[in-house]
Amino acid sequence: MAMRWLGRRVRGKIPTRKVASWVFTASDDFIRGASYATQSAIDVGQPTSLSHPEILERLPEKSLAIIASAPVKMMTEVVPYPFRQDADYLYLTGCAQPGGVAVLSEECGLCMFMPDSDPHDVTWQGQIAGAEAALEFFKAEKAYPLSKMHKILPDMIGRATRVFHNARTASPSYMELEAFNRALHNKQVKDVSLYIHELRWLKSTSELKLMRESASVACQSLLQTMLFSRTFPEESKLSAKVEYECKMRGAQRMAFNPVVGGGANGSIIHYSRNDQKIKAGELVLMDMGCELHGYVSDLTRTWSPFGSFSPAQEILYNLILETNKECIKLCRPGVSIRQIHDYSVKMLRKGLKELSILRDENSLSYHQLNPTSIGHYLGMDVHDSPTISIDRSLQPGVVITIEPGVYIPSSYNAPDSFRGIGIRIEDEVLITETGHEVLTASMPKEISHITSLLNNYTGTAEAPVLRAAF
Repeated sequence: MAMRWLGRRVRGKIPTRKVASWVFTASDDFIRGASYATQSAIDVGQPTSLSHPEILERLPEKSLAIIASAPVKMMTEVVPYPFRQDADYLYLTGCAQPGGVAVLSEECGLCMFMPDSDPHDVTWQGQIAGAEAALEFFKAEKAYPLSKMHKILPDMIGRATRVFHNARTASPSYMELEAFNRALHNKQVKDVSLYIHELRWLKSTSELKLMRESASVACQSLLQTMLFSRTFPEESKLSAKVEYECKMRGAQRMAFNPVVGGGANGSIIHYSRNDQKIKAGELVLMDMGCELHGYVSDLTRTWSPFGSFSPAQEILYNLILETNKECIKLCRPGVSIRQIHDYSVKMLRKGLKELSILRDENSLSYHQLNPTSIGHYLGMDVHDSPTISIDRSLQPGVVITIEPGVYIPSSYNAPDSFRGIGIRIEDEVLITETGHEVLTASMPKEISHITSLLNNYTGTAEAPVLRAAF
């Protein structure tokens, strides 16, 4: 997912465990998921108690951290948007349901205030995890119904020398407390995100297994969509196809609404309409990703659904491809995203000048053709750990994207053959001790590989078959 230019850490083997009706299964340091078993299973999250000591060690002494869950957002008066948990709350608690507030301190450890059970809500929405589940499943040291928070939390705030909270999900349930407002007035309240993002920035072995699997699901799904485009070159159908393929492979949701831009629509960086037919001779740019157990993927490919590139499309594509490859080579410990970005700008400026798309390499018009960064951090969010600077030297365990692109509007003053073309090639890259690992390497990006796949595709949309090339 193009970025405008401007861990949960579980270690050790965890056996299969059943506590009342909570079921949690994990093996080989890999969390597979959990559900609250009622008449219909509800996926509410998974325990991550090993994250708690790490965040407490980073906070100043006698601090209190308050982290609220994400709010439910409504589409209409009675219809909610699909709920997605705030990544910081999920990272610290493992709880994927709305309505809770988590409190962390050296004195109490993890204290969870859970939503009160309402028979009316249970009838319409199903069972929820309450205070008992917080103790038994999420391994909170203390847990209370949310209705008791106004009696308990003020004393906890009063004993703290500093109060931190997640400003992004700040909730009136605690912000309206007199004790919180007093701390706010005394300038004792700060945002906790910086401390949590430091932990989320470096991925554990368990997190990386989930990210590899999420990337694999994205690659397989995009490949099937690429083949599908040969028969159905329509933005809406390709958007539906890639979501279907992701969910059939176990993804809970898409990481973001896919960008499916055919022809000149590919030059609109976050194009979202996805409602046009792709005309013969046009390219299609698809930026997509899925979410698997809280961890997302992010992948972009650009191709011709009709099996061939024009000379202008091919030469421009190869410039982006070469930039992608050279920037990936730079991915190693000690290098920053900004350094990789600066290198990509030099390559693209030089290449666009040689193609007479730029008049000179220093032209300010370059930023009209590519206003994006070469990449961003990736993890539980698409633009993960946003408080971490792109000037920070990369370390083993950090995952980033490398996504050079060029976006030439139809109205831009360039040779006619280049107008209305948008191309981006995006890969996920894990920084390792010895260099890097491309998590999306299985997805073709060479023109010869893409055209061979499409031109040897003889299957139906439901059952694709590839002819062997002799």
